[in-house]
Amino acid sequence: MSSDQYDPYAGYDPEQTQQWEGHTWDTQNHAQLPGAGAGHPQQQPYQGYEPAPQQAYPQQQYPQQPYPQAPAPQQPYQPMTTGVRPQPVPEPQHAAQAVAADADAGYGPATLAGNARITDAQRARLEGRSPIIEPGMQPALLTAVLGALLAVAAPLGSYALVVPLVALQAVTAAGWFRLNGMWPARQGIALAFLGGLVADVAVLAAGRDHAPAAILGPLGAWVVLSLVLQLRSHASPDERMYGLMATVASSALAILATGYLGATADAVSVGAAAVAVAAVVRALPLPTPVSVVISVLAAAGAGLAVGGMNGLGTNGALLGAAAAACGLIGHRAASYDYPSRFVHFTAGVSLPLAVAGPVVWVLGRALG
Repeated sequence: MSSDQYDPYAGYDPEQTQQWEGHTWDTQNHAQLPGAGAGHPQQQPYQGYEPAPQQAYPQQQYPQQPYPQAPAPQQPYQPMTTGVRPQPVPEPQHAAQAVAADADAGYGPATLAGNARITDAQRARLEGRSPIIEPGMQPALLTAVLGALLAVAAPLGSYALVVPLVALQAVTAAGWFRLNGMWPARQGIALAFLGGLVADVAVLAAGRDHAPAAILGPLGAWVVLSLVLQLRSHASPDERMYGLMATVASSALAILATGYLGATADAVSVGAAAVAVAAVVRALPLPTPVSVVISVLAAAGAGLAVGGMNGLGTNGALLGAAAAACGLIGHRAASYDYPSRFVHFTAGVSLPLAVAGPVVWVLGRALG
């Protein structure tokens, strides 16, 4: 028999062959073995099995089910042409993770590109706007109230004056740390406030005549104490340096505010009243240069009026103008670098009065 007439199923009897009912793994997932035709030798069947004839098992058509495909990558692969493997673009982080620093900062609307929301302060920085945000009228009114308390309590005696002074020192310590972006900083705030209390006790014990030594002594001791505490810290060198500078500055402001106790009662009344008037006038919606000039002039007028009532006379105008100038410096410091609402109601309230304290002390004794 020639190869063209060769039949691989010659002598096969379908009736004597085992018939399989239903579909098997072999019939569903594998195509039919290539038949032997011209030039193809007969293939050997698997041991124990014989190939079934095509007449007994017609090939059925099954719908093709596509295999599940893996999801397409977010970024297609790009060949390395520069020798640097392309990095995947990170997903945007949630806005709350970026703004943990300022809990009361306002958020802008979400962007259409899917980026995380940014605060108004961050948007202003990106747009190149001024980093100065002034406290406003409400903190200025609180400054005026605190200044009025100092002016009224000064003629009543040192122990009456120390009550609003302690409140001023506490708000100064907390506000300065928050202004520097350090919150919570309980140890630093407590240390600065304790320095102010120690200076108050020293002035009350030594008397106004020995006020310079009673104030400068705690100031030097607190600088050394702050340095020792920061050297014992386990933070990074940069964080220790930031903490040291903030602690020293906050302690110095709280301690130097004790100058109200060391100054004469007339000088305290004039200086506190002048700062109170200057803060309110500065908060009026006027251009900055005009507002500064009007604030100093109004403070000089208030100093002249209060000085005329308590015997300081025309020297009250000079003292009031100098105290107002220092108070505006403190107001400017509390307005810098996108301060939050908490900063405005702490540093924005206390810094004008705290910065003016040393000037009231020195000029009050000089003009006495």
